[in-house]
Amino acid sequence: MSSERLIYLPLGGAGEIGMNAYVYGYGPKDKERLILVDLGVTFPDMDTTPGVDLIMPDISWLEERKNQLEAIFITHAHEDHVGAVGHLYERLGAPVYARAFTANIARHKMGEYGYSESVVRTASAWPEQITVGPFKVGFVPISHSIPESSGLVIDTPRGRIVHSGDFKIDETPVVGEPFDRDLWASIGASGVHALMCDSTNVFSNHEGRSEATLRPNLEELISNASGMVVATTFASNIARLKSLAEAGQAAGRSICLLGRAMRRMVEAGTQTGILTDFPKTITAEDARDVPRENLMLIVTGSQGERRAASAQLANGKYLGLQMKEGDTFLFSSKTIPGNERGVIRIMNQFSEMGVDVIDDAGGLYHVSGHANRPDLLEMHKLVNPDIVVPMHGEHRHLREHVKLAKERGAEAIVAVNGMLIDLSGAGPNVAEYVDTGRTYLDGSVQIGALDGIVRDRIRMALNGHIVVTVILDEDDDPLGEPWCELRGLPEMGRNNAPLVDVLEEDLSQFMGRAGAKTLTDDDKLEEGLKRQARQTAQAEIGKKPEVTVIISRLS
Repeated sequence: MSSERLIYLPLGGAGEIGMNAYVYGYGPKDKERLILVDLGVTFPDMDTTPGVDLIMPDISWLEERKNQLEAIFITHAHEDHVGAVGHLYERLGAPVYARAFTANIARHKMGEYGYSESVVRTASAWPEQITVGPFKVGFVPISHSIPESSGLVIDTPRGRIVHSGDFKIDETPVVGEPFDRDLWASIGASGVHALMCDSTNVFSNHEGRSEATLRPNLEELISNASGMVVATTFASNIARLKSLAEAGQAAGRSICLLGRAMRRMVEAGTQTGILTDFPKTITAEDARDVPRENLMLIVTGSQGERRAASAQLANGKYLGLQMKEGDTFLFSSKTIPGNERGVIRIMNQFSEMGVDVIDDAGGLYHVSGHANRPDLLEMHKLVNPDIVVPMHGEHRHLREHVKLAKERGAEAIVAVNGMLIDLSGAGPNVAEYVDTGRTYLDGSVQIGALDGIVRDRIRMALNGHIVVTVILDEDDDPLGEPWCELRGLPEMGRNNAPLVDVLEEDLSQFMGRAGAKTLTDDDKLEEGLKRQARQTAQAEIGKKPEVTVIISRLS
């Protein structure tokens, strides 16, 4: 029996939607040559990750084996697939391969961290393959909601793997390559050992709709609007940007793009030749002089992001532009689960201004970029794999996708982040479990999810904070009374006295009772002051705040 094995290890994107990072390896156990597919981010929220800027996969396992890593392959330019490349590249150091549009975006991210453009190498589409170690990897065009999306064919000594990437079956995608059934059937005809497949829309039983079906609905909506029209969508959905801009142009409106990410995507599309006939746009400064009924803004912030253009307009003026009664705001997008609160907040802010807010509850102004259940079934039939391993989905999506695959007679397994799957045999097996977590970008510093920093931040937010300061003289006797500073706590307690006064009185009494063993030992004194402060706060306000004790000794 061969001592070499074929492995698959998701570090992100399996058991969740976002933060994609998938490792493939071939070789002797623990000495496999490795490749990484995608290196993405997910986004924080104030409830679980307050103050965090981005969330990235924990690549510690891969970093420990960086001398075994041959290359990084990026399937497409969505942030959840490419967003962590610049942040984490230094820890991996392998060359990055992507097709032209994605490479343009990746180079821009690398440039922000001072890396050479040569780190990112532009790959051609299938049938060209890139040989790295024991792998031959080809980028196969596939339709999605961003141009030049690719599935990957990964040929290994053990057989062919197909990594679908994010996809849908769309033969008229407006921008980008249509889904080519004959191409994918030919890939399957050569024999596919394992298919790693998008699972996002496995519960949707309706056939997916093409991007091209939206244009008439958008034109009708915009042409019938009386005031200014503002539309938001995912900045990376260039096809939607084009459809919106063309619909606005057909209605006789000047088009203005607001938001750096949106302008960057259009710029990348133009530079790589994907966008050759995007309608002419005007600057925000020029837009201020256009009559409202002749103006259309296409803006960032479809997910309620606080700093994006949508939220800025909802808060008042943005770059001199302002929403008014009679205007129309269109969400040409689906709200990602978890973002509902931010989106609804913006909707209500606009409603209070008298703006007509239109979302996509009726399916008229947005189509998903992911394969619905019928599309997944068709991909299974075209590729005809021996093994299916679902990815890109929450656990419920992966489990349902496994049922779908088994109904067709394929071997299948639920593999979530940290499960190292051995694909060497006829079926998939869990070989081991790898510790995986998350890396937070907190300002300009990367921190671990288990470092306790965010945990402490949440505890302070939930419980408030007390700073207790005491001074002791040369004889270890208190010099004056302790004093307190409060943050995030009510001023008055149950006894209708200022909370700070009650705390300082109880702490002063504690200091008076403390013996020499406590007063001469900083650790014991700190522990006692914390305990007293929390007991007093619990009695006065029903909370046990976080307490910081500062002990100063005169020498």
